[in-house]
Amino acid sequence: MKAIRRFTVRPVLPEPLQPLSDLARNLRWSWQTETRELFESVDPAGWRASGADPVRMLGGVSAARLAELAADGAFLDRLTAAAADLDTYLRGPRWYQERAVGVGETGGEGGVRGSAGGTAELPAAIGYFSPEFGVTAALPQYSGGLGILAGDHLKAASDLGVPLIGVGLLYRHGYFRQSLSRDGWQQEQYPVLDPNELPLTLLREADGTAARVTLALPGHRTLRACVWQAQVGRIPLLLLDSDVEENGPGEREVTDRLYGGGSEHRLLQEMLLGIGGVRALRTYCRLTGHPAPEVFHTNEGHAGFLGLERIRELVSTPAEALSGTGAPGSGTGMGFEAALEAVRAGTVFTTHTPVPAGIDRFDRDLIARHFGDDGELPGVPVERVLGLGRESYPGGEPNLFNMAVMGLRLAQRANGVSTLHGAVSREMFAGLWPGFDPAEVPITSVTNGVHAPTWTAPEVTRLGTRRNGADDPGTADLPYSADLPDFTGTPDADLWDVRRTLRARLVAEVRERLRASWRLRGAEDAELGWIDGVLDPDVLTIGFARRVPSYKRLTLMLRDRDRLTELLLHPERPVQIVVAGKAHPADDGGKRLVRELVRFSDDPRVRHRIVFLPDYGMGMAQKLYPGCDVWLNNPLRPLEACGTSGMKAALNGCLNLSVLDGWWDEWFEPDFGWAIPTADTASADENRRDDLEANALYELIEDRVAPRFYDRGDSGADGLPGRWIEMVRRTLVTLGPKVLAGRMVREYVERLYAPAARAHRALDGGTAAELAAWKYRTRTLWPHVSVDHVEAVAATGTGGSTELGSTLTLRVCVGLGELRPDDVEVQAVAGRVGTDDALVDARPFPLKPAGGPDLEGRWVYEGPLALDRTGPYGYTVRVLPAHPLLATSADLGLVALPTEATGEGAGVLMR
Repeated sequence: MKAIRRFTVRPVLPEPLQPLSDLARNLRWSWQTETRELFESVDPAGWRASGADPVRMLGGVSAARLAELAADGAFLDRLTAAAADLDTYLRGPRWYQERAVGVGETGGEGGVRGSAGGTAELPAAIGYFSPEFGVTAALPQYSGGLGILAGDHLKAASDLGVPLIGVGLLYRHGYFRQSLSRDGWQQEQYPVLDPNELPLTLLREADGTAARVTLALPGHRTLRACVWQAQVGRIPLLLLDSDVEENGPGEREVTDRLYGGGSEHRLLQEMLLGIGGVRALRTYCRLTGHPAPEVFHTNEGHAGFLGLERIRELVSTPAEALSGTGAPGSGTGMGFEAALEAVRAGTVFTTHTPVPAGIDRFDRDLIARHFGDDGELPGVPVERVLGLGRESYPGGEPNLFNMAVMGLRLAQRANGVSTLHGAVSREMFAGLWPGFDPAEVPITSVTNGVHAPTWTAPEVTRLGTRRNGADDPGTADLPYSADLPDFTGTPDADLWDVRRTLRARLVAEVRERLRASWRLRGAEDAELGWIDGVLDPDVLTIGFARRVPSYKRLTLMLRDRDRLTELLLHPERPVQIVVAGKAHPADDGGKRLVRELVRFSDDPRVRHRIVFLPDYGMGMAQKLYPGCDVWLNNPLRPLEACGTSGMKAALNGCLNLSVLDGWWDEWFEPDFGWAIPTADTASADENRRDDLEANALYELIEDRVAPRFYDRGDSGADGLPGRWIEMVRRTLVTLGPKVLAGRMVREYVERLYAPAARAHRALDGGTAAELAAWKYRTRTLWPHVSVDHVEAVAATGTGGSTELGSTLTLRVCVGLGELRPDDVEVQAVAGRVGTDDALVDARPFPLKPAGGPDLEGRWVYEGPLALDRTGPYGYTVRVLPAHPLLATSADLGLVALPTEATGEGAGVLMR
């Protein structure tokens, strides 16, 4: 029989043990080694059985054991120290607060006050919205890299004192648990998650009732959600849950599972995340007194509707504004265009996908129905909503609503997640800025990072020494490397011993997981004796684990199975491979790849050298990364936006073997590993490309990787692989500091959050309306802007020489129509010239007005152009809109260029 209702009976902790509850409810334990060890000592068997989840573990500790611990002086001393350490961590100033000294008043909860007076450079708070968060395996609200990145973002922000508020959804079934059938086909299970058994607290109103957010749906229906709060160190994480009794059956299932359901289901999830998320955030700030966010960060397009809700707040009249939300400026009655400018100024949008197919797109009619007269966002015309997501560029689909396009239009600042991905994104979205070369599309990049305390094995951390003598790297603006131990002087033997210890631990973990997997596949214990010989702690171990879309090429290693078998079974230099990964439940192609890999690894000839582990997640990953010697990544370049798994491996001294894609393209050096050559010219023939790149992979392992690992010739009598250990050391010392999430979050603060906060403060109601009016006028009058004549005069050098060191004076006549010189910027753009006369590595040079308009109303602009490069060289001129409140001259997507008949100097080519 099944229970008709489920509830949780919580343990009653003795008074001396009460701090255990506070420690368990703050997820800092997930990256704080001493606190985890304290919990493990409470009940070692229960700790393992709970999957290292202190909330679950404490629920099963016997009263006798609790009484014993309450009388254990040594344990209570450890508990007191852990509680005091957490209190210091939560309340003390850190990097963000130290950086704000002199520009703002330190606020509560580690925030920086100053938004009212506009004097603080840093935002008082930042709302960080993401569809998934991978903080810990005990809170399974993630599917892959996007969620893990979001979790690491929150943790690093907490360590640095950055006042983020995370906003997401609580999925009652999480993503899914993966198992295998007997023939290797992926199977999915969706366990029910009870929020009362998770490290969560229900957000409540002052009268004790559960706080609610509501959304209007077509047909006079209502979607309601409660708000659960997780505490991630100093960072509150708000998770909206639609499984409330007031909802109808369909509405209750909106947050049933991550990335599940059809288009309308997905749309409702994203409306709840964006629109409901803003309302939940406002409610949280009202109830707690937390500073209201000045900056909103949209982590991928799934949360893009948050910008529409913020517009609604501003366009509502006081009588229409939602009561009691505490939204600053809500009910001001601002016009749509002015509200759009105000919202854009304080919004940051991060794109994570390098392919259009990875972007959520909805039918326009579906959007129109949900934002129509009886839907959401009263006061925001549905035509304006549709326009924000319209693919208004060549090749776009006019009947689809593109979430990434809307995200870019609603954000004044946008970024990709690696240098290469930034370039790919500028190409992919260039159609939104017609007339500009992709290099000038206003999408920058902040390369992802990973949270070292989460992903570095304690043995590795303890092996090194603290850099710079810093007791607490969060309290001062030290170099990024201060966040890591220093391994410069660590003896080779110690490094090698730790690497072997971690490899041996992985071997034991693999055998345990493999045995459990085979039992689920229907095997009897009598069939599984061979598992005791799976893997060897002294054999070169390669790891490969990630989601399984086709572009990540899970089965590239199988292109030549005979050759792979030879590598695995080499008599002197054998290789062993541990593979893990989940295919999306609806992706049968990905499931076939998983089955192909599983069937190969089931072969009795090689099953002791290659294994596939089902149900890849954070718990497995934290054992897998440290235990591998080499981390393999072989995506189709340039389809890996960043690829942070290799970063986590590097923090443990694991060397990378990867295609030059994502972060590896940016930071690869031979000291850190190996680059797999790509066959880009064969990209039109996928089979040929895979054959060529697989062959390159085999050659690298056979000729360079394995020989380096097994080479003991340069180590004398100690038998150590000296050259391999030096690569491990260089990875830890030089690469490690680059891949930190702390570095990433600091870049967000300095390059995106702080400028967004300044822009937000500059746009009050009147200023936003003025900017909106200026943009409307400029767009209307821009067709009358022209470059009418260009000429160049040699100012130095001999005659009309174009020798290195000479200078040209450019004289340009432009027609501005009814615009004024203050409305525009006239530039010369010069650089090297390619074979197609296109400018390469071009740089802009401003030209200045040389007087008033002539009799025909044309304005003359002049300026010098120094010829500081040899070889083919050229220039052109252009006119761009200019306004002090524009983040970039490409903001409006408007540019006027010379025509072929403009004049003698336009596009001159010089050698």
